[in-house]
Amino acid sequence: MDRQSNRTLRNPYSSKSKSPMRLVSALASISLLILSALYTVYVILPIYDVDTGTGSADNTSQNDSAVSASTSAHKTTSTNVDFTNAPEIAYAVSLSSCEETPSLIDGAAVLAHSIHLSSIQNPKSGSKYNYKMYAIVHKSASNCQPILEKIGYQVKLVDVPVALEDIQGDFLRENVHQNGCCGELEFIKLWAYTFVEHPFVVHMDLDTMVLKPMDELFDAALSGDTTKVDSVMWSREHKTRSASDPLSSSSSSLDAFYTRDYNMRSAKKGNTKPTGVQGGFLVLRPSMQVFQEFQDIIRKGDFRRGKGWGGLGFGPFYGSMTFQGIIPYYYDALHPGTAVELNRCVYNQMADNPRDKRTVNDVVSGNCRDGRDDCEDCRDKDIGSVVSAHFTLCQKPWHCLPHGQDLVQHRLCRKLFKEWYGIRADLEQPGVGDTIAVGEGTFEPEHFRGFCRSDGKHGYIPLKI
Repeated sequence: MDRQSNRTLRNPYSSKSKSPMRLVSALASISLLILSALYTVYVILPIYDVDTGTGSADNTSQNDSAVSASTSAHKTTSTNVDFTNAPEIAYAVSLSSCEETPSLIDGAAVLAHSIHLSSIQNPKSGSKYNYKMYAIVHKSASNCQPILEKIGYQVKLVDVPVALEDIQGDFLRENVHQNGCCGELEFIKLWAYTFVEHPFVVHMDLDTMVLKPMDELFDAALSGDTTKVDSVMWSREHKTRSASDPLSSSSSSLDAFYTRDYNMRSAKKGNTKPTGVQGGFLVLRPSMQVFQEFQDIIRKGDFRRGKGWGGLGFGPFYGSMTFQGIIPYYYDALHPGTAVELNRCVYNQMADNPRDKRTVNDVVSGNCRDGRDDCEDCRDKDIGSVVSAHFTLCQKPWHCLPHGQDLVQHRLCRKLFKEWYGIRADLEQPGVGDTIAVGEGTFEPEHFRGFCRSDGKHGYIPLKI
């Protein structure tokens, strides 16, 4: 019915049409509509590449569409690459609380896109591995599930692997809740070991990014050829390595890769105590048996005051009662020879000072935190060699810090920020140039790509979903 005239619309093809001219006019109108549709299909759509989302149309609502367009398939995916049979690596993050801020939304979205760019789905990466994104979310933070799923993560709602009241060791049970960043909730990261449908899992924090494929790690672990990772191992010469060299036992399976956090360690000469892992990065071989063993360790709760796990020195240090302490205890003490410490200047790069005294005017001083007489300064590392980075000492990219001083403390941080903003720009406008501003911000637009209005976190322009 015609809602305006309340009259039945007449079919121009009906034999009841009283005028032949009306029939001719109607046919002409239909022909014009068909020609217009054909022009749209064969001329307009190829220009904008609607099917793949990789066109160069003027993006008048970039922020509104950026994340929703990337949830089902990131926009740099090539339809010419068959990745259906490629080994699929799980990449996981963990949340113990939920607050929809840039640290969650933007961090999660840019991290996922950085992984995409370093996977087989981006032919330019050269990787042969596919990926799948997971979010391990504590049940108390379940209100974050919809936003994470919209960004492209499969959400796993979990509780802690062992309830606090079930921990038998008095000292651990009574103190773990106030240890590290998140107390016993930090243990939810261990659920990554249950993703047994994948050959390997990479667990990362939300304030991280991937710059290059990690194929060398997966190749080494899956083939058993550990020589593939010689070039990215942390020096064997440092004095805190386990007595059992990870490469010395041909019968051992290579089950994990991690970096250590020497910032939490005393640099005093003669210090031989174990060093905790850096909690923002762990590559692991999933196994239900290993997960259950971790549950048994926590349930037993043999963390001793002043002596750490098993009384073997895996603590006390920051986070030693939870993830940062239990991981090295498992791989160094209980299962030596099954894990490799990676070069932290290449993996999980944090641009941190390797010595225990301040660097002044690019002059380093003090003892090496890792116990060696000489140590590599990760701040001098060529960014082209960095596989993954972790925004800790540099602060968060969404704080819009320019790091403009020509000092070793700032140069690499500025380059890492530029990479992060470049990934966000590619997420919103695929294939955009390296210096073209995508957002509306005017603060150093070639560096921050138009996503900062001013210096500081209040100047940041968040992603819109």
